[in-house]
Amino acid sequence: MEKIAIVTDSSCDLSEEIISEYDIKILPLLIVYKDKTYRDKIEIKSQEVYDLLEKEIPKTSMPLIGDVKDLFEKLKHEKYTHVIVITISSSFSGTYGMLNTISKEYKEMNVKVVDSKSLSIGLGFTVYEAARVVKAGKSFEEVCTVAEKVKNSIKLFFIIKTLKYLKAGGRIGNVEATMGEFLNVKPIISIDKEGVYYSYAKILGWRRAVDKMFDILVRETQNKKVNLAVMNGEDEEEANEFILRIKESGINVNKLFVGQISPVLVVHTGPGLLGMSFYEVSEY
Repeated sequence: MEKIAIVTDSSCDLSEEIISEYDIKILPLLIVYKDKTYRDKIEIKSQEVYDLLEKEIPKTSMPLIGDVKDLFEKLKHEKYTHVIVITISSSFSGTYGMLNTISKEYKEMNVKVVDSKSLSIGLGFTVYEAARVVKAGKSFEEVCTVAEKVKNSIKLFFIIKTLKYLKAGGRIGNVEATMGEFLNVKPIISIDKEGVYYSYAKILGWRRAVDKMFDILVRETQNKKVNLAVMNGEDEEEANEFILRIKESGINVNKLFVGQISPVLVVHTGPGLLGMSFYEVSEY
């Protein structure tokens, strides 16, 4: 009998309830300040990162090698035969490469490492669907097939009130960030098939950008049943208003996920984020 483990990193932004229900193993990414390093979500929370941003914008890093090896040893001890690891986009982190390398040391288990080409709940959705089919008793091969199919169907969009932190983290060009701040242009940011940020649209003003993002949602979900997530970064009120619009719109939402982004993502976006991600529901 196959005994399959699902592993991901802490940027997946799945709720504690889902992580617990599906027994998903989480590797914490790192938030690195000048004087101390913290494990994401375990040793530091989002609000603490927001509170410290004016004093210092920290760096982020992949999980500790020791944490990865401890987890693989635990899985081996618990007699897991197969492991599927789904990581944040390799364009944003070295996590995928590191896990690929370390997994080769564990010949006793069949380990598949998947680059989600996404982050936040975009990564989380791939993990969620893989975990669901594991719980449904599907084979490892079927689980890997579902993960690949789902990751290629997920769409993710977000807007932020300042580009300062994306600029500081090297995620967006200096010229684009400076001009955006000066002209009050709010890019609707998405992720391409290679797992890299790009500006899907550039809108003048925050309110218009929110409206445009909602228009994108309506257009992209037309005649589809979708799982949908609305995420926020220190802007719960804006997220709640967006959710109300969704409920009044008639969009066919199978399951709605709502949450805050993880501390490690806060580092790169700063305060004031509204994001959404969705994919068409299929039977696997």
